[in-house]
Amino acid sequence: MGAAAALELARRGVRVLGIDRFAPPHSLGSHHGGSRIVRDCYFEHPDYVPLLLRARKGWDRLERDAHGGDPVVDGPIIHRPGVLYLGPAGSEVVDRSFESGRAHGIACERLDARAVRARFPQFMVPDGWGALFEPGAGFVRPERAVAATLALARRHGATLALGERVLEWSDTASGVRVHTDRGTHEADTLVICAGAWTPAIAARLGVPLVPQRVVIAWISPRDPAACAAPHMPVWYVDRPGAPGVYGIPTAPGQGDPSGMKVAFHAGTPCDPDAPRTPPTADELQALAAATAMHVPGAAGPVTAHATCLYTMSPDGHFVIDQVPGCTRTWIACGFSGHGFKFMPVIGEALADLATAGATRLPIEFLRIRS
Repeated sequence: MGAAAALELARRGVRVLGIDRFAPPHSLGSHHGGSRIVRDCYFEHPDYVPLLLRARKGWDRLERDAHGGDPVVDGPIIHRPGVLYLGPAGSEVVDRSFESGRAHGIACERLDARAVRARFPQFMVPDGWGALFEPGAGFVRPERAVAATLALARRHGATLALGERVLEWSDTASGVRVHTDRGTHEADTLVICAGAWTPAIAARLGVPLVPQRVVIAWISPRDPAACAAPHMPVWYVDRPGAPGVYGIPTAPGQGDPSGMKVAFHAGTPCDPDAPRTPPTADELQALAAATAMHVPGAAGPVTAHATCLYTMSPDGHFVIDQVPGCTRTWIACGFSGHGFKFMPVIGEALADLATAGATRLPIEFLRIRS
């Protein structure tokens, strides 16, 4: 989100300094793992859909700009093999996704179990289950997207101070002051996008954010051709009483790790500064078993694994607002494991707030609620 804000501000001719304690893209936060789902039918809340439709335009623009006359990354950023949502009768994921898509004119199709098995034989769908297929959805390459965004921000004049850690910040009479381990910076406005480190860097926010450790695995499919895009869509299985499980098919230009990426949409609380505990054998076995149950053709050995971070807000919704008690500091945080797909539009909203103090983008429902 910070990269997207820096790019959008630089595009507008604003003088921008971006500070990061690491050197993105990296594997220490929430933007790694080789793929992130993008979709417009949204079971989390229908108010997100207008932002997603705006984000779609932003992703398309990033793809064009990144591969223009002087490319800044190799390989595609966006893949759109579709997304298949699966669940038992009455699944809130399937039903709410369909309702939000239909309300906003998004192409999507309800399928019964027999239709799913006929169209997507890779999946084991019990009788009585249903599905929604969104053909225009898919996934992005997050590391590639972040690298392209930062390269384009530099091209538009942004300065990036990477490997520089923010120690404290404050409003001043005329702007903001930021102290780092390398010096002091002053500016008219500050935008904070600190991910899992938000509780430490913005304690005055007043929102109890909880960083979580999330396990990711890559599986070598038993049937590789059936588990490759575009033959296989991205998939999400709603499992009442248990965390949802999702998978992202293999695709050309994937690089390492190879295989189908799978994960549960859930994590366990952690300290982002503590040594990251690698996935256990039991955690990986649980993921492999859930995948084999729902996608038999994807059954196979786990060939790679990793952990990433969710930063959960109390209600699972993002927080985008002015920091309480501060007139020149804005914040975006609490993306709760479903935020990356919004990257371009969040950058646009933050640029509006930083320069005008307001935005026409529909983010009012993401403001801090008392």
